[in-house]
Amino acid sequence: LASSCQRGGRLCPRPGAPSEPSSRSPAGMLPVVAGLLLAVAAGGRGAAGDPESPPGSRFVCTSLPLDAAGAGCPLPPVPMQGGALSPEEELKATVLQLRETVLQQKETIGSQREAIRELTGKLSRCESADGKSDTGTWKKELGRGKDTMGDLPRDPAQVIDQLSRTMQTLKDRLESLEHQLRANVSYAALPNDLREMLQRRLGDLERQLLSKVAELEDEKSLLHNETSAHRHRTETALNALLERVSELEKGNSAFKSPDEFKVSLPLRTNYLYGKVKKTLPELYAFTVCLWLRSSASPGIGTPFSYAVPGQANEIVLIEWGNNPIELLINDKVAQLPLFISDGKWHHVCITWTTRDGMWEAFQDGEKLGTGENLAPWHPIKPGGVLILGQEQDTVGGRFDATQAFVGEMSQFNIWDRVLKAEDIMNIANCSTNMPGNIIPWVDNNVDVFGGATKWPVETCEERLLDL
Repeated sequence: LASSCQRGGRLCPRPGAPSEPSSRSPAGMLPVVAGLLLAVAAGGRGAAGDPESPPGSRFVCTSLPLDAAGAGCPLPPVPMQGGALSPEEELKATVLQLRETVLQQKETIGSQREAIRELTGKLSRCESADGKSDTGTWKKELGRGKDTMGDLPRDPAQVIDQLSRTMQTLKDRLESLEHQLRANVSYAALPNDLREMLQRRLGDLERQLLSKVAELEDEKSLLHNETSAHRHRTETALNALLERVSELEKGNSAFKSPDEFKVSLPLRTNYLYGKVKKTLPELYAFTVCLWLRSSASPGIGTPFSYAVPGQANEIVLIEWGNNPIELLINDKVAQLPLFISDGKWHHVCITWTTRDGMWEAFQDGEKLGTGENLAPWHPIKPGGVLILGQEQDTVGGRFDATQAFVGEMSQFNIWDRVLKAEDIMNIANCSTNMPGNIIPWVDNNVDVFGGATKWPVETCEERLLDL
């Protein structure tokens, strides 16, 4: 081949040189083409620097059209078998097929390189989310170039929804890219290591995206719960304020504190009364204290009464007609040595215990009487109705005008125990304020009906001066 010659623009082998066996497949003809190329190179060297070559001679290769098969180098005759192509035609066809194959492989490799470069860039940016200094890149990739984590809108729920949609879009894009890669790129043409690396990175990225979406959903749920709780607390506080303002506007609470008021019952009728909203539990002892002012005659009437189903006179304090003040427990009667119908403020306390039916009566802090056998071993029944100013013949009704209280009362408190004498004295002389643990004197716990009214009450010291 090194001593090839130019004949009509073709490269011809040296006469007598052994010819290579021909093959009909492109793979079989590849050595022949390689040999021709080497022949061109060798021929050039021989013309320029081979000492055996004639001086001044050189080889020149020019391309010939495919139809110029007749001109050129004569080839050794090869016997035709079954109408097969001649070696020269077979070589031409092989060269054309190889040229087309090379072009296709070149285009495929180019498209594969572009796809691999794009995938590698995207995966590198996504993997940077695991680094210490790549958090901002991750956030910007999710926000498509905008650092949304550093510039949140006013509504956190909108931010979380936007991030969730962005990451879902990124996930869809990656899945589409993976499908496109599987459809357009021959995995057999990629190295095994690169293919496994791509699959591993895609799996890691998908797990990271799912984890981020789950975290954002949890944060969204927490924000929703906190917002609902805060809204509920705010609405509760506003409702309480509105109720208080409404009470003040009605003029029913013109008092310095919730307990500084009095109930006024100026007429002896059967429709003026007050009602305590709370009821009594089952009691085995009690103490009732209140301030009274009345000058009604004959008798001040009924300051309070407690009735339960089956017993209208469960607890009653009454002075009617020319009778002394009486305490009724389960319709049993004890007369009390109290004198309070002089039109002045008086502090009255009554204690009772079911044990032996012991009772005590205090007026203005001093114990004026005591006794026993008043409904002994009888517990006070729960769930009844407590009325101020009227005596009940049925639970909550059937009032008698002749037994109605006429005057003013305040600081009506009930305890579920017998108070000590010193505690009662301290309450009466204004040295302590001790609201009842069962029934406290609170404005919103007392309703008035039939023309009874609530008014600001005199101070405790002013009531003492009235004694």
